[in-house]
Amino acid sequence: MDPVGPSTLDVGGMGVAYDERPGGTPIVMLHGLTATRRYVVHGSTLLPREGYRTLAYDARGHGDTDPAPDGTYDYARLADDAAGVMDAAGIGRAVLMGVSMGSATALALALGRPERVAGLVIVTPAHRGAPSSNLAHWDALADGLEFGGVDGFLEAYGPPAAPERVRASIVTVMRQRMERHRHPAAVAAALRGVPRSAAFAGVDALRAIAVPTLIVASRDTMDAEHPLEVSREYERVIPGARLVVEDEGESPLAWRGGSLSRVVGAFLADADLGPGASATVVR
Repeated sequence: MDPVGPSTLDVGGMGVAYDERPGGTPIVMLHGLTATRRYVVHGSTLLPREGYRTLAYDARGHGDTDPAPDGTYDYARLADDAAGVMDAAGIGRAVLMGVSMGSATALALALGRPERVAGLVIVTPAHRGAPSSNLAHWDALADGLEFGGVDGFLEAYGPPAAPERVRASIVTVMRQRMERHRHPAAVAAALRGVPRSAAFAGVDALRAIAVPTLIVASRDTMDAEHPLEVSREYERVIPGARLVVEDEGESPLAWRGGSLSRVVGAFLADADLGPGASATVVR
């Protein structure tokens, strides 16, 4: 099955880069801060092969998408963009699958415009409904990227919190990810803006989520920015939420695109959101 794209959608005058594969129930994929559309299911085509329509796009200023027309990077704009992408693609209601920043964006849309959201897949959440408590970290990364390019970003990030034998490989992956951005200054602006915003008003606000929700957590101790406890908090407050996490000693499920897609497909089928679900209305 060949993808449609990569192509561009006009969202409020901003060119948004996306890849789409045709099918039934739509799944809109939202990536994390400093990532691109490639880093949600990591190249897996399992979901479209199972019959889902998938659409993955680059957030404002990221990847091949234009910088923010108004220079603003916050969760309110990101949620508006997600709705705008759906409008431009002719999708009335969809399952939203988001990673980190993308997961908070998906929750903001589900809370603010619940009629647009049929289900949620929340992957490695970090957001507790308040601005970051570590703005100095994000500002340092932004300064490094803006004034030193990818090398400056990596220098500001510092050595990965990983065994020395794998650090070089991690740095290589980080470099490859950062080099995918056409507008580094826009990513730097996002690094300053998004952590200063809130997608919702505290974790307790998630009690209002009223759609089937899967939370994909991680035990990766090298990834301190996405602690398992945040996923467990989400599980406790979102009605009926289901949490999955890799077994001890396994590599993170969130980074294994095929395995992640299988878990998502099984969850959606159990939730009556399979490829032909009538619950998802497509305009």
